[in-house]
Amino acid sequence: MDKKLGVYICSGCEIGDKLGVDGLVQVAEKESKAAICRTHPFLCGPEGTASIRQDMEGGAANTLVIAACSARAKTEAFSFDPRMVMERVDLRERVAWSHPAGEDETQALAEDYLRMGIAKANKMEPLELMTGQVSKAILVVGGGIAGLTATLEAANAGYEVVLVEKSESLGGSLAEVKQPIPVKAPYTESLQNDALERARLVMEHPRIQVLTASAITRTEGQPGQFDVTLATPSGPVTFRAGAIVMATGWKPYDPARLSGLGYGSCPNVVTNLEAERMAVVGRIRRPSDKKPPRRTLFIQCAGSRSSDQLPYCSSVCCMATLQQAKYLHDADPNAEVYVIYQDMMTPGPYEKFYQKVQDHPRSFFMKGEVTSVGPRPDGQIRVRVEHTLADGPFEIDVDLVVLATGMVPNAADSEAIRTLHDAQAKVLRNESEKQRTEAEAVVASLRQHENTEILHLAYRQGPDLPVLRHGFPDSNFICFPYESQRTGIYAAGAVRSPMDWAGAEEDAAGAAMKAIQSVELATLGAAVHPRAGDLSFPFFNLQRCTQCKRCTVECPFGAIDEDEKGTPKFNPYRCRRCGVCMGACPERIISFKNYSVDMIASMIKAVEVPEEEEEKPRILLFACENDAVPALDMAGMERTQLDASVRVIPLRCLGSMNMVWIADALSSGFDGVMLAGCKHGEDYQCHFVRGSELAERRLDNVKETLQRLQLESERIEMVEAAFDDCRRLPQLINDFAGRIRALDPNPYKGF
Repeated sequence: MDKKLGVYICSGCEIGDKLGVDGLVQVAEKESKAAICRTHPFLCGPEGTASIRQDMEGGAANTLVIAACSARAKTEAFSFDPRMVMERVDLRERVAWSHPAGEDETQALAEDYLRMGIAKANKMEPLELMTGQVSKAILVVGGGIAGLTATLEAANAGYEVVLVEKSESLGGSLAEVKQPIPVKAPYTESLQNDALERARLVMEHPRIQVLTASAITRTEGQPGQFDVTLATPSGPVTFRAGAIVMATGWKPYDPARLSGLGYGSCPNVVTNLEAERMAVVGRIRRPSDKKPPRRTLFIQCAGSRSSDQLPYCSSVCCMATLQQAKYLHDADPNAEVYVIYQDMMTPGPYEKFYQKVQDHPRSFFMKGEVTSVGPRPDGQIRVRVEHTLADGPFEIDVDLVVLATGMVPNAADSEAIRTLHDAQAKVLRNESEKQRTEAEAVVASLRQHENTEILHLAYRQGPDLPVLRHGFPDSNFICFPYESQRTGIYAAGAVRSPMDWAGAEEDAAGAAMKAIQSVELATLGAAVHPRAGDLSFPFFNLQRCTQCKRCTVECPFGAIDEDEKGTPKFNPYRCRRCGVCMGACPERIISFKNYSVDMIASMIKAVEVPEEEEEKPRILLFACENDAVPALDMAGMERTQLDASVRVIPLRCLGSMNMVWIADALSSGFDGVMLAGCKHGEDYQCHFVRGSELAERRLDNVKETLQRLQLESERIEMVEAAFDDCRRLPQLINDFAGRIRALDPNPYKGF
């Protein structure tokens, strides 16, 4: 493309008051040979944007550099043809609002940012739009309340839906409940179970196909093009789906592990689910003699909130206990109910139902810990309770004990299954006695995951959604709870996180909306969260590929598979445009039309580094656009002062950081390099899952670069920053700049 550079400089919002706009024009016209350079006091206004559009439509400019406010601001005003080459340069938040007016270093900073933006724009190319046949059908896996809700929501929105349920009927755990907990006002009366009515609405809907007694045997492809094969009673069925909602629900915690609470040894110790099933067919009775209990004791958190069993709260157990206490009182007002709890979890309006049950004259609630449960000769059960709020421990004899066991997700551990399959393959290869022994040990440790696959994804990274803490395939995104680590696949309901029926309904509606968003963006060839709408995608120069597999392994979303030789096979609709593959590739063969190793390198080289005798240090800051850049934007809005030696280069993700950029910066004379990425760890917030963690690992290799260049290790620093660190991050930057100023200048200045 014959590039015609158009540079548009805004002088409003204090930019013209604090900076020499004429100097910026000179950088554009004389240094960069821009075909057009215009200034405007209100560039984002109708008149300013009209001048840009006029130049574009008239052919005067086809490569735009908008030097104004942050790229996160005025996105609608500066929204042009997405295939148009355009780069935003932040002169407002990053310069005018965060540096003193009229100083040489402030002007130098603004001019460097303009040079950097122009250098990148000159390397950028027009985007190529993805094309392909995209299905808008939604696949819902699981016919419980979450699955039924997601199915109806998507179908009522006008989308074809295929609902797959492994059992012969719909309803899930809701169908096994006598009366759902009161999730609607006045929150004191039990509700009628409408599981059958929901199932009827689904079965009769014209846009819904229901396949019961069916299971997925293979899922290939990508969002918009998932080719799914099912095993059904009538034989294999294959269809194409655009997105998937996984609503496979939960199963009760294994009560066999609760022998210390009498389960298995005392016939009249049952779980809450077993008690509910009794209530559905009549009333709660003692299993030993089928008599209604006169005294019933509920043990809350049975196996839950325990480091050696279930470490989490399942959220519904307390309300289920209250509901079953009501069953007992409805059947016999004189029946005594004892509830031993650590804490009663009845948030919000659920407290009203708790109060109603608690006010019953035969309800007794006691905070304490059950230390023993044992049978008595007369058929009763003696329960010992310690650590109470009373004077000391006490014992009570009851007719029936109900264990409030927790929820375990009906999910498969994708990574564990893949590791199991790899180990089984090693055993079959029988390469050496040592390898076989090691592989057999792995197989033995992971045997419980065998045949637990649900989605059967044909992904190199594993056959199901990756699970996070406690076995839930939840999202790591605080602000985007439905996103999984597999693009276009959304977990909903109790399989994603412990929740009650009302929560599952709301969760399913959200997941259905995300599935719809996914297929609609796929029709455009655009990315989903967090770069929603991004039309770029990576290109692979496979002629130089060494089959090192780093891009495949490090891709957070499973967008890259491999052929039998280890050559990457890219699935563009799975890609979220983070660039982690670009940062991982040692051969630098992966690039985007608007984001590449070469583009960032050209931005680094565009900075004018002062000579050593000028005693003006230069520091490069690579900032994650998801957290660090917004924090800097907010700091600018608060007029927080930054050290003028710092030049910021936003990165899509710190995981896209290629270590060659650090070497380029140091060898170009930069005195220090700082990386600001998302927080990572167990409670990480990285929008691309592991980006900042990967960058931190790669920094270990930089030590060798520093030794080769004979530079101090203090010249490089990485910090973690959250979105709201608008005060902390500037302080970290200024502190680092102070330490760099205390060092001798980079000896490579001038080379």
